[in-house]
Amino acid sequence: MSWLTEFVRPKIQKLVRRPDVPENLWHKCKSCEQMIFHRDLAKNNHVCQHCGHHMRISAKDRLELLFDGGKYQTIELPNVPVDPLKFRDQKKYTERLKAAQAKATYKDALAVAHGEVGGHPTVIAVFDFSFMGGSMGIAVGEGIVAAAELATVQDAALIIVPASGGARMQEGILSLMQMARTTAAIEKVKEKGLPYFVLLTDPTTGGVSASFAMLGDIQIAEPGAQIGFAGRRVIESTIREKLPDDFQTAEYLLEHGMVDMVVPRNELNATFGRLIDMIRRTKPGASIVPIKDAKGKASKSKTPSADK
Repeated sequence: MSWLTEFVRPKIQKLVRRPDVPENLWHKCKSCEQMIFHRDLAKNNHVCQHCGHHMRISAKDRLELLFDGGKYQTIELPNVPVDPLKFRDQKKYTERLKAAQAKATYKDALAVAHGEVGGHPTVIAVFDFSFMGGSMGIAVGEGIVAAAELATVQDAALIIVPASGGARMQEGILSLMQMARTTAAIEKVKEKGLPYFVLLTDPTTGGVSASFAMLGDIQIAEPGAQIGFAGRRVIESTIREKLPDDFQTAEYLLEHGMVDMVVPRNELNATFGRLIDMIRRTKPGASIVPIKDAKGKASKSKTPSADK
């Protein structure tokens, strides 16, 4: 029996058993419902090759996409009280944090890094929606303040990429206070004359959209991103009217003047680099050609040069 069980049976099972196939090799687009091979999806920065739908990506992927050559350095964010209100619903807040941290790359819903965009020093703060819905608590507020301070120290442009459902309810009024703190931090960046951009991604809602997310010198959004404050059903029940199908989308906000540009994901690095270069350039991009008179002599310009 040992010969049959130890040799013959494993051989037969190996022949008839289905081979182990790794999971998540194919992804289904939520918009057009087409199946996309995972390598093709990653190569196209998680944009559907069939309909152009922009899927959500991690904070790490976002940083690699925005910085030149995907090169950057993250900073250590300040330590904050873990559970200041000792909050508990079905689970303790500390347990929810530990579960989220076990799955995430970073300690909270925000990552801050510095590097170059278009050859210019830039600080980028990116939200991670997979960490408790990208909700803004004390840690996120401290991270944005740290990003603003780093931008002023390095004389760098600041880009914030929100992807959030709003304030974190487990921290109550303390999470709402971050709206004022982050707004004040952004004001210091603007007072120094540094460029401040916001890249609105899916979704940007709640207290995040009601504070720093709508204060950018230039507001850029990804195609199809949901952007707003209150939810669609809340608004419809309040005003008792049916809203347009494209309400709170990036394209709708662009049409109504709330967003300056809607830029595909694959063009974001080049777009930000071009915008930073235009804002920070202090001299003409090319030499000034003197105007010659009828006799062929160069005439003196009456306007002051860009260097003065």
